[in-house]
Amino acid sequence: MSAKPVIVGGGPAGMSAAMELARHGVDSVLLDEASRVGGVVYRGPLREGVVLDYLGERYRENMQALHREFEQYRNRVDTRLDTRIVGGGDGELFALTPDEQVEAIPYSQLLLAAGCHERSVPFPGWTLPGVIMLGGLQLQIKSGVVKPLGRTALVGTGPLLPLVACQLHRAGVEVAGVYEASAFGRLAKEAIALLNQPQLFLDGLSMVAYLKRHGVPLHYGWGVVEAHGEAELGEVTVAPYDAEWHADLTRSRRLQVQTLAVGYGFIPRTQLTQQMGLEHRYDDDGYLKPVNDDWQRSSRDNVHLAGDIGGLRGGDAAVLTGRIAALSMLLQLGKLDQAQALSRRQACLDELASILRFRKGIDNFTRRGRGQLALPARDTVICRCEHATRQDIDTALEQGVNDLISLKMRTRVSMGDCQGKMCVGYCSDRLREHTGKRDVGWIRPRFPLDPLPFSAFSAIDAQQTEEI
Repeated sequence: MSAKPVIVGGGPAGMSAAMELARHGVDSVLLDEASRVGGVVYRGPLREGVVLDYLGERYRENMQALHREFEQYRNRVDTRLDTRIVGGGDGELFALTPDEQVEAIPYSQLLLAAGCHERSVPFPGWTLPGVIMLGGLQLQIKSGVVKPLGRTALVGTGPLLPLVACQLHRAGVEVAGVYEASAFGRLAKEAIALLNQPQLFLDGLSMVAYLKRHGVPLHYGWGVVEAHGEAELGEVTVAPYDAEWHADLTRSRRLQVQTLAVGYGFIPRTQLTQQMGLEHRYDDDGYLKPVNDDWQRSSRDNVHLAGDIGGLRGGDAAVLTGRIAALSMLLQLGKLDQAQALSRRQACLDELASILRFRKGIDNFTRRGRGQLALPARDTVICRCEHATRQDIDTALEQGVNDLISLKMRTRVSMGDCQGKMCVGYCSDRLREHTGKRDVGWIRPRFPLDPLPFSAFSAIDAQQTEEI
C-alpha cells in the first residue's frame, strides 16, 4: 500500500489538506480531473495571458493567493491532473489517467474532496440548446473565457444569481434580467445570520447596487415557467411565485433571449462515496451526503471528507474542513499529539462556526418550495439519458412505487451514462412528496462512474498478467 495519503479533488479543500500535510513533512498524492488545481471556484482561466477583470478584484486576489501558497509546497505534493476517479473500494481507487488507461491507486489514508454538482430542475423546454446551468455558465466565463450567446436571462435562487449577473455585465453580455424565486422578505428575515460574514454581506449589497445602477432588472419572488424554441432557445416565460413557488400564470411574462442560465443550488457529489459503501444520510434539503464527525472522518476512520461533498458550505468552509481532515491524518500518523491536534482543530472550528451561521441564513432564504415539482408538463423529459418523462414517473407513483430502486426498475431513470446525476434529485423529491417519507432510498452508482472504452483496462490486464 502507498504510504502517502491520497487526496481526491484539487479544489480549496484538497489543496488546503495537502498544504497542511506538507507543513508537517508529510507527502501526499493529489488527484484532480481538471488540467489545473483550484476547483471550480479558483481554477482560473485554462489559457495563459488572460486577465479576468470582469470577475472582480477580490476574486482575482484570493485565487492568486491560494495558487501562490500551494506552489510553496508543490515538491511535497504528487499532483496528478487530468485524472478522473472512476471507482473505488476498501484500500484502492481506480483512476482514468491522461493517456486513457485505468490505473489502480492504493491508499492507506484517503481524503475525498470531490465537491458538488448542480441541482437539475426540469421544466418545459429545459433541454433546448441555449438553456444552461448557472454554475456551468460561470465556469464557462471563468475557465473557458467564453461569453454566452446573445441576450441572457438568469433564473433560480441563491447568491450566485446576482454574482454571475454582475460578472456577465462587466464582460459585455446583455443581461435581460435576474429572477430570484424566493421573496425579498425571506431574505430580510435572515439579515442577522448573514452578518456573521460581514464582508460577504457587503459584497451582496454591492452586487445588488451594481445591477440597479446599470439598469439590470432584479426580481424577487419570480421564477421560470417554460423555455420556448424549435431548434434552439428563443424565448422564456417567467412568472411571480408564491411562498411555495407556485407560479401565477395570469401575470407571466415572455422574454426574448438566446441564453437562459438556471441555478437552483447544488448537490454533494457522492457517486464515489456511495460506491465505496460509506454511511450516508439525507440533509434537510433532500440531498444525500456522507456522514462525517468533527475530525472530518467518514464511517471509516482512514477515509476523510472535506468541502462540499460533506454538505454545501462554500469555499471558505472547504479550506477549513480540508485543514481539519489533514490534522486528523497527522494525528493518526503520529506527526501531532492529541493536544496539538485538538488545539489546531478548535481554531478551525471557531472560524467555521460563523460560516455555518451565515450558511444557515442562506439556506433559509433559498429553501425550495413544493411548487417547483409542478413545473414539468406531462411530456417534459426528466431523465435525459433514458428519455423518461414526468408522465412515466406519475404512472409509476400511481401504481404504488414508493422508493427510488423501484422507480428505476419501472421507468429506467438513472440507467444511462450519468447514473442519475441529472434526474435523481427530482425523482427523490417527487417520492418524498408522494409518500411523506424522508428516506426513499438512493441509487448506488455502478463501476465505472463514467463511461470508459474497453482499451482503458489494458494496463490493469497487463499488470495482472505479470503478477500471474
